[in-house]
Amino acid sequence: MQAQKLSNIEKNIIASVETNHKSALLFLEKVVNLNSGTMNHLGVKEVGNVFKKEFDNIGLDTKWIEMPKKVNRAGHLFAKTKGTKGKKILLIGHLDTVFEKDSPFQQFKIEGDTAYGPGVNDMKGGNVIVLYALKALHESNLLENAQITIAFTGDEESTGQPLDISRKDLIEAAKNNDIALGFETSTGFNYATVARRGSSGWKLEVKGKRAHSSGIFNENIGAGAIFEASRILNSFYTEVKGEEFLTFNPGVILGGTDIDFNKELNKGEAFGKNNVVAQTVIVKGGLRFISEEQKENTRSKMSAIVEKNLPHTSAKISFTDSYPSMQPTAGNLKLLKILNAVSNDLDQGEVKAYDPGKRGAADTSFVADYVDCLDGLGTMGKGAHTPKESLDLTTFEALTKRTALLLYRLIQN
Repeated sequence: MQAQKLSNIEKNIIASVETNHKSALLFLEKVVNLNSGTMNHLGVKEVGNVFKKEFDNIGLDTKWIEMPKKVNRAGHLFAKTKGTKGKKILLIGHLDTVFEKDSPFQQFKIEGDTAYGPGVNDMKGGNVIVLYALKALHESNLLENAQITIAFTGDEESTGQPLDISRKDLIEAAKNNDIALGFETSTGFNYATVARRGSSGWKLEVKGKRAHSSGIFNENIGAGAIFEASRILNSFYTEVKGEEFLTFNPGVILGGTDIDFNKELNKGEAFGKNNVVAQTVIVKGGLRFISEEQKENTRSKMSAIVEKNLPHTSAKISFTDSYPSMQPTAGNLKLLKILNAVSNDLDQGEVKAYDPGKRGAADTSFVADYVDCLDGLGTMGKGAHTPKESLDLTTFEALTKRTALLLYRLIQN
């Protein structure tokens, strides 16, 4: 039973979602079965075209935005209503998944109340929620005057570089809107994201003096590259770790006499011998932060540690920006109140702010400086980025209803 606070128009919207639910599941199966690993550019475009046709059918203006060759990504799907009234709303999703064409995990299947498949939860399910919420509004003739922009990026899982090209269109769209809603995976039926950490990369390169290991530690040979890399990483752990919302992780390390590291594939080979002092180490890692200030302070601390070298070693650290942080602004919290009211009116319970320290980065972070944001509005599931990725079918229809009603109330203001 739905609460009596729903208007007749809102009841019609909810009825449309219910009527279209089976169609939404079939559509989800269709797009999940189309491989769209980030580097499968043709597959990403194919999934984009499937969504494009559906947006065309409900009267939106659609376009595919190609990326230059140097970005090495498929591009993005944008769609827009033709109205001129109400709040301007940007809806954000992504078409790509982490599962490339050579992944053994390729097919959609349903077992009981759970659907499995590559991207079923992260985040083709969220994209389908957007589409079918808009269809419900369209069936009640509520999109004609609305100002809604849809941005489905093609490279969220591995963002194209440089960012000023790969995220240019998304940021420009944000500057022309009032609100951004992100449909990345939900962290719980009664949670939404008002803040999330940013992410960046770091690379540590260490050099030592190659020599016979019998002479290690003496004044002519020193400590070697591996001991120096170990000192630095241990100091990161003991001296930098501890701030709220701050984490950093060395994800890959290679060291020895010679190394060959492929930065595109994040893998390589190392050669070394027990009786040779290592001369080279490379470490690549990630850094998560809640603010630009925290990011810069952490980078300064890490750099200072890197400069204090053991004898006859040298080291340097470099940083690359990826996702900025999304901070819990007053505007974001106001959107949460509106969502909470919608949820209560649907008898779905209170929606609270999720702990930003438990959320990864997402495209919404790129627009957070320009608009009020709410994220984590997508599907519920488990095992994202693993061959057990799943979607909770018992909540799929309810979350679509919540989105449709939220959009309706926002476009009325």
